[in-house]
Amino acid sequence: MTDAPGRFGGIDSHKDTIHVAVITKVCQHVEDKEFPTTQAGYRRTVAWLIGHGPLAAVGVEGTSSYGRGIATELTGAGIRVVEVNRTRPAERRKQGRTDALDA
Repeated sequence: MTDAPGRFGGIDSHKDTIHVAVITKVCQHVEDKEFPTTQAGYRRTVAWLIGHGPLAAVGVEGTSSYGRGIATELTGAGIRVVEVNRTRPAERRKQGRTDALDA
C-alpha cells in the first residue's frame, strides 16, 4: 500500500483570474500563483499543480460560477475537485483577506 498524496490545491476564483495555492497534508504553504481565466490559463494551472506532485484533491471556490472552468479542466485531468464555500464577510474582516489566503 502506498502513502496518500501529500499535497492539496486550493483555488480562489474571480472573473478574470484565479489564485491557486498548494499546501502539504499538514497545511504547510508550498507555493501560490495567479492565472488568467482562459482555456490556456486553465491548462497552465493544471500543469502547475501537477508539477508539485500527486494531489489528494483541489478545493475550488465558486464551482457554479467563476470557478466552473477550472473545475471542469481539473476533473478532465483526473484530479478530484471539492467545492469550497466562500467565507462569510464578517469572518473575512476578522482574519484579513487576501487571494492567497482564500486559495
